[in-house]
Amino acid sequence: MSVSFAHSVDALGNWRSALESRVRELTRFLREHELLDQPNADLLESLRHRLAGEKLVVAFVAEFSRGKSELINAIFFADTGRRILPATPGRTTMCPVEIGYEADEPIGLSLLPIETRLQSQSLAELRHQPRAWTRTPLDMDDTEGLAEALTQVMQTRQVSIAAARDLGFWSDDAPDDNPPLDEQGRVEVPAWRHALINLPHPLLERGLVVLDTPGLNAIGAEPELTLGLLPSAHATVFVLGADTGVTKSDLAIWRDHLAAQGVSRYVVLNKIDTLADPLSSRAQTDAQIERQRVDVARTLQLPLARVYPLSAKQALAARVAGDAAGLALSRLPELEAALTERLLPARRQVLAQVGVDGIAQVELQVGRRLTDRRRQLAEQMLELRGLRGKNAAKVRIMLGRVDAESNEFEQCIARLQAMRAVHGRMLKDAMLDLASDRLREHVDEMQDGIRSSLLQLGAKKAFLTLCARLRERMTKSQARSTEIHAMLGASFEMLNTDFGFSLMTAPAPNLGRFTADLDLIERNYVQYLGLTQSLKLSQARFLEQFRRMLVSRLRVVFESASVELELWNKTASAQIDTQLRDRRRGFKRRREALERIRSAAGELELRLTELEAQDGQLQLLQHRVSELALAARTQADPQAAIAPPVTATPGRSIDAIDLLLDLEPVQARA
Repeated sequence: MSVSFAHSVDALGNWRSALESRVRELTRFLREHELLDQPNADLLESLRHRLAGEKLVVAFVAEFSRGKSELINAIFFADTGRRILPATPGRTTMCPVEIGYEADEPIGLSLLPIETRLQSQSLAELRHQPRAWTRTPLDMDDTEGLAEALTQVMQTRQVSIAAARDLGFWSDDAPDDNPPLDEQGRVEVPAWRHALINLPHPLLERGLVVLDTPGLNAIGAEPELTLGLLPSAHATVFVLGADTGVTKSDLAIWRDHLAAQGVSRYVVLNKIDTLADPLSSRAQTDAQIERQRVDVARTLQLPLARVYPLSAKQALAARVAGDAAGLALSRLPELEAALTERLLPARRQVLAQVGVDGIAQVELQVGRRLTDRRRQLAEQMLELRGLRGKNAAKVRIMLGRVDAESNEFEQCIARLQAMRAVHGRMLKDAMLDLASDRLREHVDEMQDGIRSSLLQLGAKKAFLTLCARLRERMTKSQARSTEIHAMLGASFEMLNTDFGFSLMTAPAPNLGRFTADLDLIERNYVQYLGLTQSLKLSQARFLEQFRRMLVSRLRVVFESASVELELWNKTASAQIDTQLRDRRRGFKRRREALERIRSAAGELELRLTELEAQDGQLQLLQHRVSELALAARTQADPQAAIAPPVTATPGRSIDAIDLLLDLEPVQARA
């Protein structure tokens, strides 16, 4: 039997946990042996947090009564032995439901009142305001009580037409889409705007987030959902009914909210069990299912391979009963196999590349630092070996040489200060292009452009202009980071040559992935700025929500790019301070050793023994660091561990140090 999607998500979580453990082990070893400077510590901590906090968001979208909640139960929560999400005939999920797990949050159900739509605060802002939510504790040991508590997402209330209009559930311009009125002329609306379910389920603890969305009326009324949650999902599953096919409202959801999301879309033709007919053969039923599948693919203009007929009800019952034959008959494993093969490897590849690059960068810099220490020890040992049998005058000469070398080395300070001044100016210019103030200015210009256009018909043009400007800023930052990399490379090469440093320049950060994020935001948002949305944009509340949500999404992109650029520059410059400190410590130790030798000739052999022991310890440290880094890179990507990392700036190798140690003292001093 094929491996379920739930088990595959669990396997991805196990891999992430194992890689995080390797990174934590490497970090602890480097810190214990004082080999971890602050920038490298920040880099490893950032990598560890990303591995631990990376979320895999799978969104389920459908009109009501399509079996969406039942499908979520069958895929993710069948191990509980019952339905967790309410899945009864008729409308069940009345508000967007986000199911995940945060260890620092209490286990329970958090509900945001529908009245918060009348406020200017976005959902992202309200997440950090506990008082705005109604919280219900959940007991994981009581599955009956758990399921009963979750039925609160079904709650509705009756409001006037005016209130429904303010809340976004009634439109005078689209009367066919409005909900029916009751006998008192009131409108049924959801009681809650958003629901957060925090559960310590194994899959959720691994970083899975399941987004269960309500039907068209609620989707269209909630900018946070259409502009934030759905576009950010890693996969979107659109659920249709096999007995109904693509209805008018289904088609509206697809065209307005899902058509631009590319390869992450999956269409489920649910309830194929309803097509079974006692008067028809199995082959005839299968043929009818296939015809429906072909018709759906043609209507949605989607490859046939992306349409999956199945029965969520049969799948859940089969999983609860442990019926392998029934599960195969439900056809759910085919959808799970597609999600597993197309979605999970892509997420793992992204994390693996981040892990390999970060670990390799730390390994290179720590290796350079240890190599530089060993070179200094080698020079000391050569000096001391040359003193065997020499008189006090020779020791005085050596002391003078140490002082001269130390004074010559200190002349690099002026060069370093000049380089840092240039580096600081270049970094400031690069960071200005990514600043939040500039971003907000551009968004405000877009908003002014939308307001000044007739009936907001210029919204799409203003938004496309904004995206073009932001891409230009990202491109400028990339160019400036390339210039910084070239400047540091040339400066480091001269410092290495003139003063014996072993500085290296890691490759400049690639901001191309952030440009790709901007492209994705543009594709996902531009579909909401056409003629059909112009009337909504004329509403001040909707336009303000749109602006807040857009700023929130863009700020994440630009702040992430800014942090990556700043961290790279800190890492590049911090090694200067580290090597300065190590070199000064080395000169101090050489002078102290010579002073002791001058006062007591017997100190010579003792000092040589100490230095040899220190060099042996450094060799062991190098070997252990290489082992830990290799283990972490292998955990991230076995293929990436085949070739060792390559430095960008050439430096003295370990073999050169060993050769230096093996030279005869007379030859070394000749």
